Amino acid sequence: MRGSDGTEPISYAFLLVEEFSLIAFASAIEPLRLANRGAGKDIYEWTLLSETGGAVCSSCGARVEVSGGLDDVVRAARVVVVSGLNAHKAATKPVLTWLRKQSRLGSPMGALCTGALILAKAGLLDEKRCTIHWENQAAFSEEFLDIELTNRLFEIDGNRFTCAGGIAATDMMLTLIARDVDPGIVSLITDQIIHTPLRGEREEQRLSVPARIGVRHPKLVSIIQMMEQNLEEPISPSILAQHAKMSTRQLERLFRRYLDRSPKRYYMELRLQKARNLLLQTEMSVINVALASGFTSPSHFSKCYRSYFNRTPYRERGSPPVAAHDVADAS
Repeated sequence: MRGSDGTEPISYAFLLVEEFSLIAFASAIEPLRLANRGAGKDIYEWTLLSETGGAVCSSCGARVEVSGGLDDVVRAARVVVVSGLNAHKAATKPVLTWLRKQSRLGSPMGALCTGALILAKAGLLDEKRCTIHWENQAAFSEEFLDIELTNRLFEIDGNRFTCAGGIAATDMMLTLIARDVDPGIVSLITDQIIHTPLRGEREEQRLSVPARIGVRHPKLVSIIQMMEQNLEEPISPSILAQHAKMSTRQLERLFRRYLDRSPKRYYMELRLQKARNLLLQTEMSVINVALASGFTSPSHFSKCYRSYFNRTPYRERGSPPVAAHDVADAS
C-alpha cells in the first residue's frame, strides 16, 4: 500500500455490483470524504463503477448512479469490490477479467462484505489472508480450500484488503487512512462520525457465544463452541457431555433450562442454518450441501430442512428436485 506523496490525491475505484451492501459502501467512502475535509485538501479522490456503466441497485433497493463502466478506467490506484447478496452471480467473466487486469497493472485490490468472494474467483486472494462476512464464511471455505480465511473484522495483507462488511468497512478505511497520512486525522473522523473507539484488525467480527445466546454458563458456552466447530461431522451428545464433564441427562437439563430445547435440537438448528447459507450463497448441489452440513442421507436432510424452514432445499435454491432414484443412490 502506498501513501500520499503530498501532491496528487490517492484514487479509489469502487466497483458496485448488483445487490451490493449500501451500509458497507457508505461506511467505506465517508471516511475518505471526511479525511479530505479534515486535511483541508483532497488527499483522496474516487470514482464509482459498474460492469455496464449503468446505475446499480443495492440490496435495500436504493439505486446508485456511477461514473462509468469497466472500460472507462485505464488504471485505478486502489480497486474496491463492493458486494452483498448473491455475490457469485456478480462474478461475471468481464468483471473477473477487468479485476485481473487491474491487478497486473499493480493496483492494490480490496473488497467489502462479500466482495472477497469475487476477488477469490478472480484468483486475486491466492496466498493472501482475507475475511468475509460471518454468514458467508462456510460457503467461502467450501469453495476456496486453499485461501486463508479469518473471522476478523478486516484483514490487510500486503496489497490486499478485505472486510466483513457493515460498519467494519469504516474501521478498515480508517486504518488505511492512518497509514497514508497523519493518524491525527483519524481522530477527527471518528469524532465526526461518532465512532469510538476505533476497532483494530485483530478484533473478531461476531459477538461471543455468551452475548449471542444471552447466557454465560461456562459449560453451556463450551459445548456450543464445540458444536459450531463441528457442523460437518456432528458429535454425539454423549461425547459432548463427556467434554463438559457431565452426564447426558445433565446436558439435556442444561439446554432445556437455558435454551428451551434439547442439545440435539439446538445442534440440528445450527447445521440447518449452515445448510441454508450454502444453498443461498454457493452453487453446490443440494446433496453436497447436505454432506457439508452433517447429513449423510439427502432424504433426511430434506425432511429436516422442510420442517424447520417450511420449504424444501430445492425450493430454497429455486431448482427442481432430483429424481427419487438419484436420492436413493446418494444415500
